[in-house]
Amino acid sequence: MSLKLDTIRATAQRVAASHNLDLVDIEFQGGGKFRTLRIFLEKNAVERAKLAEAANPDELPKGVPVEMLSGVTHEDCAQFARDFGTVLDVEDLIPGAEYTLEVSSPGLERKLYSAEDFTRFQGNLVKIQTFTPINNNRQWQGRLVKFADNAATVDLSAIKQKGKAKKAATEQTVDIPLANIEKANLVAEI
Repeated sequence: MSLKLDTIRATAQRVAASHNLDLVDIEFQGGGKFRTLRIFLEKNAVERAKLAEAANPDELPKGVPVEMLSGVTHEDCAQFARDFGTVLDVEDLIPGAEYTLEVSSPGLERKLYSAEDFTRFQGNLVKIQTFTPINNNRQWQGRLVKFADNAATVDLSAIKQKGKAKKAATEQTVDIPLANIEKANLVAEI
């Protein structure tokens, strides 16, 4: 019984698209009776643009830019879970009897995966971990000022640097190639 994560991902994308949603990430963890499939969704670009137009700045959480909000509601998650769960079971994409399906938004401190994510979230605070050190440091935190030529430029002066990052921050900015980014998250500014 092998799990076909690529098939599950493609199926989740197809079901999400039918609900005007985009698949952000998929995780499968655990074993035996304690297997969990986590799906992270956000409204698609068209729906996010509608939300941004209609957003009242007074109703947004203080300090949270509208582009950081996924726009996903509990109802969106419930409808997706019902439809996707049915497809999973009918097509027997998760062999074995028991698993838990969890569906949610990626959250304010969401992971960044693709060049599109880095482009979309320019201007936001980020935390980046690299595969190989840059200036003897693998941990970087600051404001993502631009993403160009497959590299993220991070303004280190936006956050007080700690530890090795403080010593490594001889410059105001650091350019981090996308291929060297092991893990990246947004940092909420609340």
